[in-house]
Amino acid sequence: MSEPTVIRGAVPAHSPTTGPERTVRASPGPAVRLALFQGRAEPLDLAANLAVLDEAAREARAAGADLLLTPELFATGYAPGLIRDSVSAAAVADLDRDLAGIAARHDIALVYSAPGPGPADDRRITSALVDRTGRVVARYAKSHLFGAEERASFRPGTAPPPVVDFLGLKIALLICYDVEFPEVVRDAALHGASLVLVPTALTRGYENVSRVLVPARALENSVTVAYANHVGVEAGLDLAGASVIVGPDGNIIADAGRSTGLSYATVTAPGPDVDYLADRRPELYRSWTDAEHDRSGQSG
Repeated sequence: MSEPTVIRGAVPAHSPTTGPERTVRASPGPAVRLALFQGRAEPLDLAANLAVLDEAAREARAAGADLLLTPELFATGYAPGLIRDSVSAAAVADLDRDLAGIAARHDIALVYSAPGPGPADDRRITSALVDRTGRVVARYAKSHLFGAEERASFRPGTAPPPVVDFLGLKIALLICYDVEFPEVVRDAALHGASLVLVPTALTRGYENVSRVLVPARALENSVTVAYANHVGVEAGLDLAGASVIVGPDGNIIADAGRSTGLSYATVTAPGPDVDYLADRRPELYRSWTDAEHDRSGQSG
């Protein structure tokens, strides 16, 4: 496999498993078979959660997947306060090593989310893209923390989403709540991203993020967005499932529902039907915010 080209930020609708696979609009260029894992983690049972991810990687590779996307903080379970109080810096370092080992052992690229390094009072929620040798290609720290518990347990990141040329696609990393802000996905798209990978921990009651917001982000930026969630109760939170892969036309092409397992899609980098990025008028929008304007509706 060729070395990934750094664009920015690198580091030196079927049932899971058995449903029909969809291809994101055929176009010239490479195609990547993407696997998305949805499941329930055991809070603070790192060994059990790593075993689940190991089996998912084995199964995905056996099915021909090139890249596996997994949920936010799956290796620890989604439990921000427990992570802050109970997961040591040494355990975090071991997680990175073990997750890279899963990728290398099964010869598959992997996107995972885990607590970042550092003392417990200065950690970020991070995601990493590792290649099939276990080498880290890109890292990202979540910039929009959701809810009081996350904000009490982690610090927000400030760096923009990384965009790297990998497996022939330009891939960006976000985490969970980040995708709900149009500016974040737009930034990745403006820096060339064609595939946006989003580990998440979405609770029940917010399923319209998967059904409405994620498709909107895909369509308005002409990108494929994959959004991998937990399902079931973890640390008292009922996580929604509803993991999706959405094509650049805004159509949901894989939907895990409330199931546990793997979903698949073959992703290419198609040209847009409507080129929203080319038709933007950023200088006009800037002038609207940088100066006072008559908003009475009486001016032309």
